[in-house]
Amino acid sequence: PGDKIVFGGRHLEVRATPGHTEGCVSFVSDDKKMVFTGDTLLIQGCGRTDFQGGSASTLYDSVHSQLFTLPNDCVVWPAHDYKGRFSSTIGNEKNTNPRLGGDKSKEDFIEIMKNLNLSYPKMIDKAVPANMRCGVPDIE
Repeated sequence: PGDKIVFGGRHLEVRATPGHTEGCVSFVSDDKKMVFTGDTLLIQGCGRTDFQGGSASTLYDSVHSQLFTLPNDCVVWPAHDYKGRFSSTIGNEKNTNPRLGGDKSKEDFIEIMKNLNLSYPKMIDKAVPANMRCGVPDIE
């Protein structure tokens, strides 16, 4: 977090946006015209918070302090979308995101996330730790 990825005459600012997992980051373009949010902020949604190290409270704080403070016309590029959409804007997500936008309080968000009743992914107990180690296997 706070780091910059420089390429040519441009850079991406690395912002810590934990909550989906402890290691989530978002990348903001130097002109603040776009942000790559991974699973932290999706189009009209967000990443689930019931993985190892996940926290609805932390995700809410991350989105509101690190992403929703960007300009309204900043284009949001999430990691994926289940409906085939590619991008949104910070303004659209601030106003209409059913989990995080509008007048949703942190308490509202925590309650929403607690009641999603999502099935537990079969390989998540292996996948998240492997992702946190960049795929490097445990050496025993």
